[in-house]
Amino acid sequence: MNAGNFPPVLNQIAEDFGIQLKDISALTGGDINEVFLLESRNDKFVVKLNDSARFPGMFEAEKSGLEELLASSVIDVPKPLKTGQATSQSYLILEYKSSAPKASDFWEKFGEQLAQLHQETSEKFGFKEDNYIGSLPQYNSQKKSTAEFFIEMRLKPQIEMAEENGFNLNVKTSFYRNCHDIIPSEPPSLIHGDLWNGNYLVNAQGNACLIDPAVSYAPREMDLGMMKLFGGFNETLFHTYNEIYPLQKDWEERIPLWQLYYLLVHLNIFGAGYRSQVTSILQKFS
Repeated sequence: MNAGNFPPVLNQIAEDFGIQLKDISALTGGDINEVFLLESRNDKFVVKLNDSARFPGMFEAEKSGLEELLASSVIDVPKPLKTGQATSQSYLILEYKSSAPKASDFWEKFGEQLAQLHQETSEKFGFKEDNYIGSLPQYNSQKKSTAEFFIEMRLKPQIEMAEENGFNLNVKTSFYRNCHDIIPSEPPSLIHGDLWNGNYLVNAQGNACLIDPAVSYAPREMDLGMMKLFGGFNETLFHTYNEIYPLQKDWEERIPLWQLYYLLVHLNIFGAGYRSQVTSILQKFS
């Protein structure tokens, strides 16, 4: 077996899960987690590791979100198999997804599946538990209205954190008032919650497979806002989505408002480089 310089804890995790290790290799993991591929004679598994003291409950929350997406049966996600702790590391074991080139109708199918996902609903906005957005806490206390949820559970915690981090954003009361006027009243949608172009794979069938969710029942336009923030999604997806589950009037004008949440998250994680975008959107909607 090629164990290389990989964390010894992987051997313990494999043993606890009943994997007879044949090989270990590193996968791309982002800023928070280390990610590894564990191979046995007959199967492959993905293992994510992080510091259990820094990110308590992160993998349990991710497992819960993946299970919620799986229960919808409308789009592919890797099955979460086990969470646990070994030494100072938390871990999540996931089903391994093999890959193939994009199918010829990849973007149409992705748009159709996302529209179907967003039609999964709940009585209230929120989720059964809090989770994470990147490395930051994401709060999911239940709220009755679209605007109330977005303001109280998404914007205000990040704005307060930004103020604590020394960014004086000078948010006007008119901004929150305008949010209530601008945001359409819609049923809660099951959303991925962090849908940038690094959070989907192409599976063995050539279709989209969602990873690393920040799940909640939330305004569906939030997913579209994140998708348009950093690009990487073909316009065919949005066109197909809108045909299947038509968006409310002026949805494109609201995109920067939804993006404000994700830009605040980036401001609080990565610093002042995102401040000008944040203040520009605050001014636009104040």
